[in-house]
Amino acid sequence: MALLEYMALMDSEDPSQALSQLDPQINFLLALPGTAIRGSSREDFANYIAGRRPNKRVHHVLKHHLDGDVEFVYGVVTEEDVTTGAFLSAARLSPDGKIVRYHSSFDTDLVVTDLP
Repeated sequence: MALLEYMALMDSEDPSQALSQLDPQINFLLALPGTAIRGSSREDFANYIAGRRPNKRVHHVLKHHLDGDVEFVYGVVTEEDVTTGAFLSAARLSPDGKIVRYHSSFDTDLVVTDLP
């Protein structure tokens, strides 16, 4: 359950801990409103984390599925208890359970599922 652990660590006081869930050769795409962030290493992802503005962001996973070496999550993000948007993420896991490919899309308007 690498994605679940990754998201919990990204929401922690030290989001750089999330790097522990990533394969050193991770390829990723973060599709955010108005921008796409791509990288091909854990170092590239560390640079992304270092550039994020600090806040009280929380990922609330509403749906989760694991199919062999591919993990999917869907949920919403809140900041200060206000929903800021929804995400859909997929990851391919290496044989040792690290995230080796990662694609996450975030949208501020469309929420597919009902909120709890």
